[in-house]
Amino acid sequence: MTINYKPLMLSAFAAVVLSSCGGNAPILSTPIENIDNTPIKESELTEAEAHNWGHLDLVKDTIPGMSVDKAYAEIIKGKKGQQIIVAVIDSGIDIEHEDLDGVLWTNTDEIPGNGIDDDKNGYIDDIHGWNFLGDAYNEQLEMTRIAASGNTSIARYNEAVEKVEQDYQRALSNKQRYDQLYTQVTNAHDVLSKHFGKEDYTPKEVSEITSEDQKVVEAKAAATMLYGYGLTSMTEAKKQLKGGIEYFTDQLNYNLNKDFKGRTTGDNPDDFNDKPGYGNNNVMPSVKSESHGTHVAGIIAAERNNGLGANGVANNVQIMSLRAVPNGDEYDKDIAKAIRYAVDNGAKVINGSFGKSFSPHSEWVRDAIKYASDNNVIFVHAAGNDSKNVDVEPNFPDDNVDFVEISDTYIRVGALAPSYGTKMIAGFSNYGLKNVDVFAPGAQVYSTTPENEYDTKGGTSMAAPAVAGVAALVWSQYPKLKASQVKQIIMDSGLPVKSKLIVGGDANNIKSLSEISKSAKIVNAYNALIMASQISK
Repeated sequence: MTINYKPLMLSAFAAVVLSSCGGNAPILSTPIENIDNTPIKESELTEAEAHNWGHLDLVKDTIPGMSVDKAYAEIIKGKKGQQIIVAVIDSGIDIEHEDLDGVLWTNTDEIPGNGIDDDKNGYIDDIHGWNFLGDAYNEQLEMTRIAASGNTSIARYNEAVEKVEQDYQRALSNKQRYDQLYTQVTNAHDVLSKHFGKEDYTPKEVSEITSEDQKVVEAKAAATMLYGYGLTSMTEAKKQLKGGIEYFTDQLNYNLNKDFKGRTTGDNPDDFNDKPGYGNNNVMPSVKSESHGTHVAGIIAAERNNGLGANGVANNVQIMSLRAVPNGDEYDKDIAKAIRYAVDNGAKVINGSFGKSFSPHSEWVRDAIKYASDNNVIFVHAAGNDSKNVDVEPNFPDDNVDFVEISDTYIRVGALAPSYGTKMIAGFSNYGLKNVDVFAPGAQVYSTTPENEYDTKGGTSMAAPAVAGVAALVWSQYPKLKASQVKQIIMDSGLPVKSKLIVGGDANNIKSLSEISKSAKIVNAYNALIMASQISK
């Protein structure tokens, strides 16, 4: 299933719902022997910390960030480095966003709006990238497409048919449950708002209610239950439930609907060479809710310290927008074409915050990943949000066949939560000793969303661009490094956490980082820059 649109159990609350009813001194790296002695942060994150936690320092702030702010303050300072093009293969990106409009890649070999392929790269008027989806947004899951084909010769056909039916019934049941809960929460909120004479009442005020009105008593009980799930307001509860309703509605109407036809580009997605240049040059989101690509782009490159909402990891990048990820599962053809477009048009880093469990043309994407590697380009991929071991259960795309890698520049990233300690691995994050390279901040990440707005989202979709940003930052400062060296630096320079961690959100599944990732480390930009400086000498 597509990583970016799977809600991360819609917060802890929804998980319960679904289951129950410097200077001249030498620069020193973080002393890794002290990492496991770092105190656990007991207090709630301030708003500033919550909006920037992925950039904070584990030792200084007791938050498992990537030490980005420390790197700028003590290492980069005023140095800009060499500009790096980062391709974001995702949903549409709001290229007019106030925090992104200054960091866009522009194809200077193309004359805008003349309807001619001036640079002869096969794409007409591709000024800021390309849109491989055309006018489409909603799509089926890959297993739904396989089941709907009726082609029993397709690999895993029977598995797809069975899983589509199971998931459809589950989505139907969950939507009904969310509808009921949304009505209950809305009614309780209306009662409490009337009782207080305002809508922004606090949990403390609710706890102090004394009333003989049965409706108020019932509303207090409902609110108290929700607060116990970690929510701080009934408005937030309504938002979470509404998101769940929309998600399951999309599953029923599009993702798991075997009769739905979403593709509008006129090509044959099962023929890699059919209709070259399909799609169009409009890389903007088709609707405001198509916010994922904009959020990812902001994590990498939102303009730093400009007084606006978010800071990107990298300070000297251009974002190339490649719209290829719909509200459903991406087509292998689109992803393979997008990777090759990025490589051929100068990208040095490619971010792929998408993924699925079925991939009928996985070899097309794998070949494209090798093409990137052969051309000295890094491909950063999100590990997925199914709380599973991807060494055992497939998650595409990948860079190997039976664990024999075809690329030395592919990085697969798991997600961290903003809490140092046993719960540091985000409960939704996939993992795998052989198939997940590193972990990086991915839960509760604040970044750009369409129409000059900002929001908090979570997923390995957010962890991947954090690492793509670090790759661009390191490469910008040390441009003579090879892509494979940048990857190895990111893996080797991270912070090793040796304590036991809860994995997959399962309190009974306790493992160390060395058991769930290849590097056994969490990414650290500060240390990566130090190691890069040493290797570049």
